[in-house]
Amino acid sequence: MVRPPLTVEERERGRRLGALLRAARGTRSPAEVAAASGVSLEALRKIESGRVPTPAFFTVTALAHALGMPLDRLADELTGTADGTALTA
Repeated sequence: MVRPPLTVEERERGRRLGALLRAARGTRSPAEVAAASGVSLEALRKIESGRVPTPAFFTVTALAHALGMPLDRLADELTGTADGTALTA
């Protein structure tokens, strides 16, 4: 079975996810966050750069936990609900 190509919106959401995680990382090195989360450094780099626009749920959960970012806040940021305007999926 072939996976359908990602939509423009899905790729853009992946870029936003990467930017949010990179911003939350702050001054910590990617290696430090990778070690704290149990996610490989290469996977973290790919997610932060948007090359993996749809990472696995447990990968995102591990990164959010290591960064001290609640999942609901991350979801709000990605869907646009943090400012009261929901994006369409």
